[in-house]
Amino acid sequence: MNIIGAYFSPTGTTKKITWTVAEAIHQSLKESIISRRDFTLPQARQAPLEFLVGDIVVLGMPVYAGRVPNLLLPYLSSLAGSGAIGLPIAVYGNRHFDYALIELSDMMKQAGLRVIGGGAFIGEHSFSKVLAKDRPDDNDLAIARRFGEAIAEKIRRNDLSHVKLPGDENDQAYYQPKAQAGDPIDIRPVKPVTDKVRCIDCRLCAKRCPLGSIDFEDVSKTPGICMKCGSCIKGCPTQAKFFNDPGYLYHKTNLEETYTARKEPVYFL
Repeated sequence: MNIIGAYFSPTGTTKKITWTVAEAIHQSLKESIISRRDFTLPQARQAPLEFLVGDIVVLGMPVYAGRVPNLLLPYLSSLAGSGAIGLPIAVYGNRHFDYALIELSDMMKQAGLRVIGGGAFIGEHSFSKVLAKDRPDDNDLAIARRFGEAIAEKIRRNDLSHVKLPGDENDQAYYQPKAQAGDPIDIRPVKPVTDKVRCIDCRLCAKRCPLGSIDFEDVSKTPGICMKCGSCIKGCPTQAKFFNDPGYLYHKTNLEETYTARKEPVYFL
């Protein structure tokens, strides 16, 4: 059996959870091999996501606005399972995973994978260094390992039955941030700005951008679409990247103040 940890992970949290689950399965199933499929950067999305019978695919995606990131949907349409075992993993920033887990599961089923389990885990929010700070932590990773071990036991029993995951088929709307008066906030056009005094022109932000949207010759420019993944901001060694849009900042602060109670990972078999 070939165990594959496949993920889109701009800030590394989804990668950490996905790989922990994949490693736990690998360690429990002695006659197996393990490999990665990191499709975070644009060049890694040139080849389709194709898997074969005998593959065990742990597919991790971050949750954006309660859904699978819509800018990744064209690439995820290349998913082909051919009878492989599939395990969807949704990683969210301590608010809620909403419809994302069942959406990812449905994509995998439609692509021919057998979804025998899935889970929702918590990672530090892409907007914030406060909300779910430093997660996944040791407790999160321990639960991820238990999930992987439980999946391995299910496979040893030859129980490949589809699992029913939580999610309301009638509630597929994207999460909508709102201002204090209740009016919707549209942060889609918002892009990061650059402190040119702090910027050392290392171009790491341009190299890390999962959409290739930052100008490599002038990193203060973002001609492409910004998905607010936080990669350029959290990866900047001099903290030269930030957002200054008032609506975005209000939404960020509101999230940080509203969702302080610790959420715990859940998984389903």
